[in-house]
Amino acid sequence: MTTEQTTSPPRAGVGIAARGLGQRVRSGRQILHDISLGIAPGELVAIIGASGAGKTTLLEILAGVRTPTAGTVTYDGIATAGAIGVVPQDDIAIGVVPQDDIIHRELPLARTLRYAARLRLPSATGPTEIGDRVAEVLAELRLTERAATPVGLLSGGERKRASIAVELLTRPGVFFLDEPTSGLDPAIAVELLRVLRAIADTGAAVVLTTHQVTDVDHCDRVVVLTRQGRLAFSGTPAAAREFFGLRSLVEVHLRLDEATHPAEWPDRFAELQRDADPPARTTDDCDIAAPRPRSVGRLRQWGVLTARNAEIVVRNRLTLAILLGSPLMVLAMFALLFRPGAFEPTSPSPTVTVMILFWIAFGGFFFGLTYGLLQICTELPILRRERLAGVRLVPYLLAKVAVLLPLLALVDLALLGVLRGIDRLPPVGGADFAALYATLLLSSAAALALGLLCSAAVSDAAQATLMLPMLCFPQVLFVGAILPVPAMAVGGQWLSYAMSNRWAFEGLGHTAGVERLWREGGSPLGPPLLATYGDSFSRPVWVDWLVLGGFVVLFLSATWAVLARRDSRRAS
Repeated sequence: MTTEQTTSPPRAGVGIAARGLGQRVRSGRQILHDISLGIAPGELVAIIGASGAGKTTLLEILAGVRTPTAGTVTYDGIATAGAIGVVPQDDIAIGVVPQDDIIHRELPLARTLRYAARLRLPSATGPTEIGDRVAEVLAELRLTERAATPVGLLSGGERKRASIAVELLTRPGVFFLDEPTSGLDPAIAVELLRVLRAIADTGAAVVLTTHQVTDVDHCDRVVVLTRQGRLAFSGTPAAAREFFGLRSLVEVHLRLDEATHPAEWPDRFAELQRDADPPARTTDDCDIAAPRPRSVGRLRQWGVLTARNAEIVVRNRLTLAILLGSPLMVLAMFALLFRPGAFEPTSPSPTVTVMILFWIAFGGFFFGLTYGLLQICTELPILRRERLAGVRLVPYLLAKVAVLLPLLALVDLALLGVLRGIDRLPPVGGADFAALYATLLLSSAAALALGLLCSAAVSDAAQATLMLPMLCFPQVLFVGAILPVPAMAVGGQWLSYAMSNRWAFEGLGHTAGVERLWREGGSPLGPPLLATYGDSFSRPVWVDWLVLGGFVVLFLSATWAVLARRDSRRAS
């Protein structure tokens, strides 16, 4: 049985050959069984099957996103890498479009594509070339008039085309799309399939999954999977109708379910293949796709991601208002809560100074934690997609820090400055004020890194929100403000070492001179209170800075490890 050829001969395509593919999930269930097929350059191929048949799994294996437990996939005769975060072939441009519209919705479409181009095209590509390529892709997908429209305001079909546009920037030799017509009305779905047909006509192999069997009539080849993940057929739609004895493939799933045993149709197809003509050519006598340029360097990735994150924050006015407004509300509450003069040398209030220093430290922790807690979990699908394009985790994480830490530096400075101005802090000089600021900023940075870690560990914003009180309560109870660390039970003392807020609180206390203030002040509570705290405030402040800096490095490293682990689990 032969495959119909496209009307336009392939010019720069990639042929795919899969041999004996099998996939077993962690529970041990086999979801794909011994699948072999070939896809020629310039073909538009649809993978169909009932829910749970393994369509997406097969697509991801062919794309190199997932590693099969058995079998091989080759591109132009070269085996794929099969690991997420690395395109299957360094010298072949691969386009992968997931089912969801995985692009940032805050940015205008043209800006979104420019950032995507800077992450995908060679570092030597200049702004003019990038602009020309973006304009070319917009025109190709008939989106030029929507270039200035935020992605979130595009229609469903336009967003789908926008998602495809991101991958078209590199002129991929092979294109994979998971359910591209899902959720679209029939007219828009047909228009999208025409776009994919045009992409295939340039010589690229285009492979898509679909649960809309009517999509198959627009394709050159259809791959049919049984509910058990077996290959029931691969060939032209006309040949498929003849093979299954149907006038329309709409009833193909019913025909498969009527089989007397799961392998009935796969066995028939295997027997038919043995008697068929030689398979259609894949790559031996076709032009090879243009070499894929080297991936963008880490420094450039960091710069592009930082610029994009900053623009997203600025354009999302609600998010920006929350980021800047919540610290102002906390500051206002502090001003209303604490009386002035608590640090007056002649008549200090030891218990009030403890609370002021603690809540300042906790404020810095809270700001950093809330800034980081929703940063990664809300864009995990986007990160997965960009990992396929070569984006590395270290530039991604450092770009988050580069945008959020300056905001934290601004609100921490405002917090200390206003409290100092309204006499809620000791009358320290410039050097000591700078030390207070450094302690608070390091505390916020450690909390930001902790927030990023938790955000990377959860799956959605709801889970991240539920973690907020779980993270905050220990930072209140085991810091030493409510109950001094020397007075805690042994377990509590050991746990306090893991509280970044403890080191910020004690560092602020050392710089504020609470030991001298409580010892030499006129309050009779000073000496007894100082005795309960022991040497909590006596160590040099640089020790506290070193510990806080260690927390920053530890949490960011753990975030990297969690994201890398998620990559490897998805690949397997």
